Amino acid sequence: MAAVNSPSKQTPPVALPGLARALMSVDRLNQQTAEDLFRKAQSSRSSFIATLIASGTINAADLAHTVSGIFGAPLLDLDAIDPLRVSRELLDIKLCKAYGVVALAKRSNRLIVATADPTHQEAAEKIKFTTQMGVDWVIAEHDKLLKLIEAATKGDESMQAAADMDFDFDDMQPDQEQEEPQGGSSEVEDAPIVKFLHKMLLDAFNMRASDLHFEPYEHQYRVRFRIDGELREISTPPIAIKEKLASRIKVISRLDISEKRVPQDGRMKLKVGPDRVIDFRVSTLPTLFGEKIVIRILDPSSARLGIEALGYEPEEKERLLTAIGRPYGMILVTGPTGSGKTVSLYTCLNLLNKPGVNIATAEDPSEINLPGVNQVNVNEKAGLTFAAALRAFLRQDPDIIMVGEIRDLETADIAIKAAQTGHLVLSTLHTNDAPTTLTRMRNMGIAPFNIASSVILITAQRLARRLCPQCKQPAEVPHEALLDAGYREEEIDGSWVTYRPVGCTACNNGYKGRVGIYQVMPISEEMQQIILRDGSALDIAAQARREGVRSLRDSGLHKARLGVTSLEEVLAVTNE
Repeated sequence: MAAVNSPSKQTPPVALPGLARALMSVDRLNQQTAEDLFRKAQSSRSSFIATLIASGTINAADLAHTVSGIFGAPLLDLDAIDPLRVSRELLDIKLCKAYGVVALAKRSNRLIVATADPTHQEAAEKIKFTTQMGVDWVIAEHDKLLKLIEAATKGDESMQAAADMDFDFDDMQPDQEQEEPQGGSSEVEDAPIVKFLHKMLLDAFNMRASDLHFEPYEHQYRVRFRIDGELREISTPPIAIKEKLASRIKVISRLDISEKRVPQDGRMKLKVGPDRVIDFRVSTLPTLFGEKIVIRILDPSSARLGIEALGYEPEEKERLLTAIGRPYGMILVTGPTGSGKTVSLYTCLNLLNKPGVNIATAEDPSEINLPGVNQVNVNEKAGLTFAAALRAFLRQDPDIIMVGEIRDLETADIAIKAAQTGHLVLSTLHTNDAPTTLTRMRNMGIAPFNIASSVILITAQRLARRLCPQCKQPAEVPHEALLDAGYREEEIDGSWVTYRPVGCTACNNGYKGRVGIYQVMPISEEMQQIILRDGSALDIAAQARREGVRSLRDSGLHKARLGVTSLEEVLAVTNE
């Protein structure tokens, strides 16, 4: 037997890769299997590690632990890494994809890189040559590494696909009457700036962001996206970019690029296909070190998702549909900025938008374009206020009126009179919950009789992050903590569990998307009597509870019971 095996040892039939030899050294792989897998990998033009795992000889987790032990390299669970945090500046993303590696951090002149195969000399040499830095390996599971790379490159591939199709800004040129300062054209035509802006806008859209923040500071410049209500730092471009980028955004938003001392508001559009156009609302603000620019993404399709997509519970949806089906009266939607009030209003308008109905809206500015609705942008400087727009609407035989926001007594007075004279009026107010809305109207100077006879329903709302259905896990919450949160003793019967966020490649730290939390309060005859008696918000809230209206906290706790969101998220967005 020795004579037979001896030639094989002296002249191995194939030059096995380093990973195979390392696994053979600890008896995790025999030579014959290693040679067979290597030949198979060569014939299929695949990597040895991918072929090894696909064969079932060793799974990705066992392989990572074994390799970590052999080479004494730290083992990292990539589930803890947010794909949005993967830096594209440390290492080119195409190189990462080609060699199955991810750059995690930089320390002095060395780069910390995650890999499943630290014996891949070609990858190490390529990274050293490209970055001019040494490489410190961190071991990760092969399948998780591929998922992370795919998630990190998704935005780039989407941008390239859109660029290869029909990709263009609408209304790129400034108004003809607006003179561009000398030298402005050369600034805004800078190709790297154009490319960077296009990439940021498309990345934000692909990541389902609601806002982009371009923020200049004394020694740095950063770009943040608001994703599922949470701001995330996406890029830190050179600070020298700030002036040219601001000029570029201003030109395509039809703003005055020479004016940098006062805030400005504008709009722009991005065409991402033959029949898909995304609107953006632009706001500039002078700061100590330059202009901060916030761009809000206004996707018209959000208003056509339907009322089911907003997260109303069946009884809440029934109350809302009953109210918007009334021929006259006032419906108020309340909540802080960014709580989804506009989408709720436009969802209602979309349900009411029929050929036989005349709908007019006054907003500052109009956020969602809805065909069939007469939309007016308020212009205070020109004298077109909410009150002036409302007076004009009433001379044009409207059926339904939507006022973006009731800010003063004059607007409130006209809106209430419209609601009392055969028109359905929808509007918003900034209050904490539904009962305090009536108190706020009283403090504005509106007579109790006018409130009681016009307001038919008030909806208060918040947006909570929705748990990722793929990775959420049951959470063990102490009995006392559930009671403190607001659950009643009889509700904590063990028939349901709350869930906690975990995080995976398909979500953002355990959350994916947002869901509405609502307090839908119809104004009953008993509430009208309280209003006429000039009762307090506490009196109205007590009556609402007797009538089965959930508070915002109760509505959120119900969502947590259903496993839609986490208890921590409910406590963060509601208050009692």
